[in-house]
Amino acid sequence: MAVDEIAVGHADRQVTLARRTALELARLWRAIESGNIAASWGALLPQAVAVLGTSQATAAASAGVYVDDVLAESGVAVEAAGRIAPGAFAGIASDGRPLASLLLQPVLTTLGQIRQGARPAQALSSGRFVLDLISRTQVADAGRVAVGTAIAARPEVRGYVRMVVGKTCSRCLILAGRRYRWNQGFLRHPRCDRRHIPVAEYAPDDVSTDPKAYFDSLDPAGQDELLGKAGAQAVREGADMAKVVNARRGMQTADGRLYTTEAAGRRPRLMPEQIFRDARDREDAIRLLRLHGYIT
Repeated sequence: MAVDEIAVGHADRQVTLARRTALELARLWRAIESGNIAASWGALLPQAVAVLGTSQATAAASAGVYVDDVLAESGVAVEAAGRIAPGAFAGIASDGRPLASLLLQPVLTTLGQIRQGARPAQALSSGRFVLDLISRTQVADAGRVAVGTAIAARPEVRGYVRMVVGKTCSRCLILAGRRYRWNQGFLRHPRCDRRHIPVAEYAPDDVSTDPKAYFDSLDPAGQDELLGKAGAQAVREGADMAKVVNARRGMQTADGRLYTTEAAGRRPRLMPEQIFRDARDREDAIRLLRLHGYIT
C-alpha cells in the first residue's frame, strides 16, 4: 500500500470515529429537559465524558501503528523508544483542562442565548452545534497529538510534513507540504482535519503536500470556493497563494476600497479584489499584483 493510501486510510478512520462520537453526544444532548437545562445536562455529563474520553483513547491507540506503517512503506525501519499509552490522551481537553469542564460549554452557550431572549429550542440547537464542534475537535486532536508523540518516540524520524486530506480550507492549504521538526506543535483550528506524516515519505510533487498542485487539481468553481473569486483569480494569474490567503487576515475597507495591513510595510496594500476593479486590462492587473507583492 502506498504511503498516501496509508495516510488517507488512517485519516478516514479518525474522521469516522469523530463523527460517530459527535452523533452519540448529540443523542445525549437530545435528552436534556428544556425546563431544567443545567441540571439535566449535569446528570448526563459523566456519560458524555466517558463517550468522548473513550474515543480520544481509541484515536490515540492507532498512532504508533500508523507511523510505523508509513515509515515501513518509505523503506525506513526504526525502533520506538516507547509505546503509545492511549489512556494518557483521554479525559483531557486540548487546552489542558478536564473534559468535564469543556463539556459544560454547550450549556453555558445555551443559557447565555436564553438570557438574551432566544427560545429554548433555538438555544439548545446552538448548544448542540458547540457540542458537535467540541467532540470532533477533541477526538481529532487526541489522534494528532498521539501521532506527534509516536514520531518523537522514534529518534531516527526528524520531523513531519503537513498533508491535505479531503476538502481543506485556505489557511490549512498554504501549510501543506511544510516540514516541521519533531517537537514543533501542529497548528490547527476547530474541526481541522489536516494530518502530519513522518518526513521520510515527503513527495514534493504530491497533490496532498503541494498547495499549488492541490489548487490546480480543483475546477474553477472549487478554486473560487477555496479562495474567493478574486483570490482564486489572482492565483490563476500567477499570484503567490500564501500572500493572497494571508492578505485576508488583515483586510479592511477605507474610502470604499479594500486594503490589507498584513505584510504591508508602512502603507496598506491593495487586496486582489480591489486590484481587479482598478486594473485597466490584464497587463495592468498583473502589474498591480506584482507591485503589491502578490507576484514576484
